[in-house]
Amino acid sequence: MPPRRRTLSELDRAEWANYARRIAPLRGSVPVVAPAEPVESTVVVRPDEPIRRPPRPAAGATPVAVGGQPGGIDTGTWKRFATGKLATVRRLDLHGQTTQRAFHSLIAFIRTAHADHIRCVEVITGRGSGEQGGAIKREFPIWLNLPEIRPLILAASHPHAANPGSVRLLLKRIR
Repeated sequence: MPPRRRTLSELDRAEWANYARRIAPLRGSVPVVAPAEPVESTVVVRPDEPIRRPPRPAAGATPVAVGGQPGGIDTGTWKRFATGKLATVRRLDLHGQTTQRAFHSLIAFIRTAHADHIRCVEVITGRGSGEQGGAIKREFPIWLNLPEIRPLILAASHPHAANPGSVRLLLKRIR
């Protein structure tokens, strides 16, 4: 299938040219010619529109807490999982990534592991240098409870009490 071509509107072209006009070109390249008069944007801000809040998790889904035993998992499985005796099949290391890249990597990793029928995975967030850890470690519990990946996760736990920079995830089975 041939790739789709996307055409830019006149407004898009004018905005790009307006932006490019303020940039100094590299030596040996030709500068982009901007239109004589700037084009106004057609975005309308309405003060009477309600503020959009992030979507809530499903009604029956309780938030995932790292280290807390959730409902729907038997005690034997939870003990094997929480003590690190349940083997992890895949591992994702988020060290050195920006929070945005780490977020997208995490979503892709969990979706792929779930689609491959993998039960237990490990995500290394790192401890971080701050008092409460790094940015990825702070954001990680929030990411786990987003509607995109919350339905795929059954439980989360640190593999060992002395290792807060790593989180093991028990994924739900595909039925």
